[in-house]
Amino acid sequence: MSSPATDPSTPAAAPQGATALISDLVVAIDHVGIAVPDLDAAKKWYATHLGFETLHQETNEEQGVEEAMVGPADGGTLIQLLAPLNESSTIAKFIDRSGPGLQQLAVRVTDVDAVMARLTEAGVRVLYPAAKRGTANSRINFVHPKDAGGVLLELVEPAADAAH
Repeated sequence: MSSPATDPSTPAAAPQGATALISDLVVAIDHVGIAVPDLDAAKKWYATHLGFETLHQETNEEQGVEEAMVGPADGGTLIQLLAPLNESSTIAKFIDRSGPGLQQLAVRVTDVDAVMARLTEAGVRVLYPAAKRGTANSRINFVHPKDAGGVLLELVEPAADAAH
């Protein structure tokens, strides 16, 4: 049985002195991350079968991935294709353990630091002590899967100049 801090159906309480509601901080499903062994093959599959365009692509050396954001040309919730840069990357280890497939769900937030503070105050673990750089200069962190119903949950605060 989950404790209130780990039960995803229990709303997070605002810390002492906080004014914004959590629903004001978490504003959308941003993307779904899919681990793939071959980025070009995956991009081609989504283009051929769903008409998705590659809207952004970059290499993130720190996280050991080549990534592409794909989806309909008019945007909305996207799919992030993640291919490992080397065998020691987290995505390579994920593929070795679980095979290619759904790796994480990302929610868009307006203030990743405020969300992290609320989560940690409620006893929910985040993976990094401070937000890191994510796709397109976003600020990110992850909620530990054991505290989010078995799902690796990414918190994404888009860069101020992002198209989201």
